[in-house]
Amino acid sequence: MHGLIKALLIATAWAALPGWAAERFPARPVRWIVPAPPGGGTDAVGRIVGAKLTELWGQQVVIDNRGGAQGGLGTALGAKAASDGYTITFAYTGPLAVNPHLYSNPGYDALRDFAAVTRLTQQPMIMTAHPSVPVTSMKELALYAKQNPGKLTFASSASGQQLAGELFKLTTRTDILHVPYKGAGPAVLDLLAGNVNLMISNPTSVMPHIKSGKLRALGVLGGKRIDTLPDVPAAAEAGYPELSDVLEWYGVLAPVATPRQTIVALNAGIVRALNSPDVLQRLQFLGMTAAPSTPEEFDQQIREDFARWGKVVKASGAKVD
Repeated sequence: MHGLIKALLIATAWAALPGWAAERFPARPVRWIVPAPPGGGTDAVGRIVGAKLTELWGQQVVIDNRGGAQGGLGTALGAKAASDGYTITFAYTGPLAVNPHLYSNPGYDALRDFAAVTRLTQQPMIMTAHPSVPVTSMKELALYAKQNPGKLTFASSASGQQLAGELFKLTTRTDILHVPYKGAGPAVLDLLAGNVNLMISNPTSVMPHIKSGKLRALGVLGGKRIDTLPDVPAAAEAGYPELSDVLEWYGVLAPVATPRQTIVALNAGIVRALNSPDVLQRLQFLGMTAAPSTPEEFDQQIREDFARWGKVVKASGAKVD
């Protein structure tokens, strides 16, 4: 009888292993590739969520900043990582929905090399200006740019932001020179110094400088105002409905062959982290809105924006190589 009981206990333990393994993920540190230098919005969000995951999982989440090629270098590195869930990639609009249309060989296939895990945040981009530019709104900017063709410059640190600028130029029929940067940190420094006139970015990169008066917010490229800048009109209010849905999202990807149960475990942990009150508060302070999703919802959004921004690239004629 004792032998039978022992055998049953062993069988039960083995039968529970797959579920137990999924519940126990991760069993060692997780590397999180952030395809941007330190100091920008992607890095800030990655570190906030990564720190909470370290707390929840009891395993260190190591942020690995890999800037370059407008997010393409780090994204390509993530595509080639082992499919075990222990290397994940910070995803954002540029590398996934824009770069494949700008670069002849970005180093990865945005729609085939990754498994979506979850969306992290979703927020409209903001257009800001150095105080030396004599405008206070997007309408005034369009008029001033028409009166001074080719004299204004706008900075961006990612291809999605570059395309938002190109869409503004197409919409207003203006000539503004694009100046690319490897990261939001150096772009903001040049904007503060007046070396560039304008910048299109996520709220995080510029919010402290708008609050201090060192930069001027001209408009929110979205359908409505954001809570952290209640006095700054949205594009739709300014008369530019074409710019009322220029959203930048952040999310998490894993290599495409990652097992489904690992994707589920990653999703559960990250969504729990995003829903933590302290994380929500810190993201809100940065002008970000937590927007967790299922893997399927995030995958669909990537594919829809891939198609959308492909049309904008074609219309603008923008190319990197």
